[in-house]
Amino acid sequence: MAPEDTNSDALSPNPNTVSYTDPLTGLGNRRRLMDKIRKLASERADDPAPFTIGIANIDGFKPINDLFGHAAGDEILCQVAHRLRACLPDGGFVARIESDEFAFILPLVFEKKGAEKIGRMFKDVLSAPYDLGDRNVRLSASFGFAVYPFAGEQFAELLKSADTALYRSKRRGRGQITVYSEEIAEEMRRGTQIEQALRRAIIADEVAVHFQPIVDLSDGSIQGFEALARWTDKELGFISPGLFIPLAEERGFIDSLTETLLKKAAETARHWPAGVFLSFNLSSAQLIDPATAFNVLAVINRVGLDPRRLELEITETAMMSDPEVAAKVVTELQSVGIRVSLDDFGTGQSSLGRLRDFAFNKVKIDRSFVSEITVDKSAEHIVRAILAMCEGLNLKVIAEGIETEEQALKLQELGCKSGQGWFYGKAVDAATTFALIEAEEFARAGAARQNLVIR
Repeated sequence: MAPEDTNSDALSPNPNTVSYTDPLTGLGNRRRLMDKIRKLASERADDPAPFTIGIANIDGFKPINDLFGHAAGDEILCQVAHRLRACLPDGGFVARIESDEFAFILPLVFEKKGAEKIGRMFKDVLSAPYDLGDRNVRLSASFGFAVYPFAGEQFAELLKSADTALYRSKRRGRGQITVYSEEIAEEMRRGTQIEQALRRAIIADEVAVHFQPIVDLSDGSIQGFEALARWTDKELGFISPGLFIPLAEERGFIDSLTETLLKKAAETARHWPAGVFLSFNLSSAQLIDPATAFNVLAVINRVGLDPRRLELEITETAMMSDPEVAAKVVTELQSVGIRVSLDDFGTGQSSLGRLRDFAFNKVKIDRSFVSEITVDKSAEHIVRAILAMCEGLNLKVIAEGIETEEQALKLQELGCKSGQGWFYGKAVDAATTFALIEAEEFARAGAARQNLVIR
């Protein structure tokens, strides 16, 4: 390794002036990075041999400042700068361009595999403990790379491409590495297009709520309905909730979407018979928001729905981001009579620990187990174990994703009392829920009259 001296190779009369240097780390700054990239691109303009630029972002850096103070944060940034400069490949250059972002130029890296290899090396180097004197701190970093000239020929275009790749890495979690491609760019453009359309749809009240029945497996009678979001855009067509709900959460407007959907669902549920409950899904962002219980109660109070008829579903994965705040939110919801169900049980981490730590009212067995219950003995044993455990903990159980009569019969045989899925009914609009309830009440009344005649 023979990394370039960041204070050599002058590109202006005075490259060592403050205007070209980051005062904290001594690395070059954004302006010096820009000059470096422009010079390299100019040198390769006639025969555009590729080179790579990248951006590294320190994951979770802000809490370090909040927890240990800015002096500790500055010390970590200086150590990051030292590590990156020490491990740069031949001819490489590194600059600090934002608070916790570093950019680098790799003149001898020509393609995706090379960029990913360097990214993995940087990732390993930056994941080693940081010495703060009286403590060690571990951090991770996410990376975005862009290869010249395929990702752009000008500085601004190249940096934007690397930033797009970095953004995708951050979306995927911590410590991720992404190299820019047209497919990624199209994915990001599509996401922005959907985001803008969804924001307009929320304002225009165009996101609908459908309801899937939850039934008593012994006779198929309706116990409640789960509210499910549905959205069809005039230009984009049908957009799956599996796409637009995580997008709303990621882009920071899940609260407005949830408020709209909960209000609609509660207005419908208020007119169902008193014994029919409404089940509604909370997002992971809301589960770690201390104001969630207050916000939920405010919505259903305005509508006039009894809190005791509302069940909120949360996933174990959502709880893992901040279990302490999540536990507080769950407790506050239950204190006003709202019940809380653990959704997708068996697919998250440390499920048994979650049942111990959180006072859930119900557990929903994930559809992945239900779909295999009649063909895979291990799935059957897992479901049997879940049901036995929940019985011991006095927890009610709902099986999700029941699609065949065989699955329904097997679940009854194992002792499961409630379920939902296409076998019992797909999600329907609000008007159809009333028709289903009315048909059930009519059938029940007819059976009662028949019993009187027989007697």
